[in-house]
Amino acid sequence: MSRAKDPDKPSASTRFRKGQSGNPRGRPKKRAEPQVSAFDVVIDKTLTIVQAGVPRAVTVDEALQHQIYRDAIAGNGSARREVLKMIAKREKAITEKHPAPSRTERRIEKEDPRNADEALLILEIAHPDPRSTELAALGQRERLLLERWAVEAALGRRAGSKLSRNELSEARRCTHDGETIRWPDAAEP
Repeated sequence: MSRAKDPDKPSASTRFRKGQSGNPRGRPKKRAEPQVSAFDVVIDKTLTIVQAGVPRAVTVDEALQHQIYRDAIAGNGSARREVLKMIAKREKAITEKHPAPSRTERRIEKEDPRNADEALLILEIAHPDPRSTELAALGQRERLLLERWAVEAALGRRAGSKLSRNELSEARRCTHDGETIRWPDAAEP
């Protein structure tokens, strides 16, 4: 009696030999899906905001920055500190992208741009010097006094360098309530 071929079994010539794997590379490894956080999903969205009556699409990140600027202008201290951090971060990025030339060149302009003064006033980093009101009456640029907190923040960034007597006196003269400046240990008079 001859055996009938079983249709479910492969022929002996196509079967794997004993001890030989049918999948020599092994089971394929699971590919890890990139982890997307809820923050990533929200921050990549775009919003439509209206500025001066004109709708404009902005990212959530840009909208948050605008809100921080508005809060800083409104007087929120933590928002002001955040704006100062943004400015420092931007300055650092610009410096890294365009390093300063090895030879320092000093350029003196005839007059400071008034928009810089306006920015200092809006952010309440400075305010008009009451001693220079007669200059404004003569059509000249009004002098500003820096706020004490801004001077103290700048002094804190000096990384331990000492100030000369002349620099100390200038800092006091150009600061509103300059006699109450809290000097960092390294810059202390």
